[in-house]
Amino acid sequence: MQEDILVNWSPQETRVAVVENGALQELHVERSLERGLVGNVYLGKVVRVLPGMQSAFIDIGLERAAFLHVADVWQRQPDGEPPARSTQPLVPIERKVFEGQALTVQVIKDPIGTKGARLSTQISIAGRFLVFLPQDDHIGVSQKIPTAVRDELRTRLQEIAGAGGGYILRTNGEDASDAELSDDVRYLRTAWARIKDASVRLPPMSLLHQDLNLLQRVLRDLAGEATQSIKVDSREQFESLKNFGLEFMPAAAGKLQLYKGERPIFDLYSIDDEIARALGRRVDLKSGGYLIVDQTEALTTVDVNTGGFVGARNFDDTIFRTNLEAAHAIARQLRLRNLGGIIIVDFIDMSREDHRDAVLAEFRKQLARDRVKTTAGGFSQLGLVEMTRKRTRESLAHMLCEPCAACEGKGILKTARSVAYDIFREILREARQFDPKEFRVVASPKVIELFLDEESQHLAGLSEFIGKPVSLQSEGAMGQDQYDIVLL
Repeated sequence: MQEDILVNWSPQETRVAVVENGALQELHVERSLERGLVGNVYLGKVVRVLPGMQSAFIDIGLERAAFLHVADVWQRQPDGEPPARSTQPLVPIERKVFEGQALTVQVIKDPIGTKGARLSTQISIAGRFLVFLPQDDHIGVSQKIPTAVRDELRTRLQEIAGAGGGYILRTNGEDASDAELSDDVRYLRTAWARIKDASVRLPPMSLLHQDLNLLQRVLRDLAGEATQSIKVDSREQFESLKNFGLEFMPAAAGKLQLYKGERPIFDLYSIDDEIARALGRRVDLKSGGYLIVDQTEALTTVDVNTGGFVGARNFDDTIFRTNLEAAHAIARQLRLRNLGGIIIVDFIDMSREDHRDAVLAEFRKQLARDRVKTTAGGFSQLGLVEMTRKRTRESLAHMLCEPCAACEGKGILKTARSVAYDIFREILREARQFDPKEFRVVASPKVIELFLDEESQHLAGLSEFIGKPVSLQSEGAMGQDQYDIVLL
């Protein structure tokens, strides 16, 4: 499978597209104004210690001082005990830090509202497969990895990493090779050495380490053996990324290319058109069938339909071929839209057992190419396939879109006639409680037009029944299901 990575950079936004055989498979977006501070390491200065709250305020050069609680102050653990399960009593914070002290700290929670960032002195550096804990010597394995293989993975990691710091194997490192783990160990140790060096060279309130930006994560997380090229459309970013790659990931750096074409790089591969289609509910298949993708709070549903596909000799073959094509398309849409959590797939009902087995095998084969962990069950009694895909970041729709102001994310609106009848009922309720001279209805133009035309007779009858005039006012800024009744 031929894979190319395209990088479209601008000062405000970086977009990365993963393309396989000319088809967009993944899209990653990072905006400079929305990038958080979590993971950043600073050389802070203690400005105030509060023994009564067992906390301290640390100046790390931001608008507001950051907050450090005693529970987040690192202390050495007994040999072999994981830091998260420490049974040691906490040493009072006034015995650990003092005003004016320079302290290496890491942001564990972004500033929110009037609250400053939350800090920890327990430094952790995330790699592709590992998390490095330079102050500890514990070797851990993600709790999401099956218990049966954890001991074996822990022993293997101990042999690869050796002494000098602790490591936690991330969930996506379960199937990593020894060479990939060794590369990650090398990268993490180099990053820690740079942090230590900067901490003695730079003054307090300096940034010592920033979690990798999207461009750098391309080399760390996205580039692999199947990657043929990484094309960057900015010379400045190309040079910066090349220097970073040569220091930390030389194999991936060798695939970097500077794109010099006149057309925008995303136009060349029609990436923007693919993004627009990925934000829609309907996905058309080449055969004439189509998918309907609905993303809700609890789960995502994918419905497969034959549409206009009548190319096969019999109906069973038509359904089978449509489902096979859908298996490819669904796996691609999950990656492209970055859909996570519980996913329910409703393939078209198949009467033959061998057809169901073939479609399920093909679906699992396509899911296996996903860099995010997925699990798929078999067909349920209702003919549905239930699966899960690990949530790694916001879905494409949540990242690029927001709920509609008119329907508030429901995807539907009351009809103008339904709103008109709601108004009738509301006027009746108000007339029983109050005695105004006149009722004025303020509503959207479509509802007002309905009152003036088809519902004019009913409006006149209501006015006669309550004994009060009802006037109308059109308000273009109102949504179709919004209205107001003013008592004059």
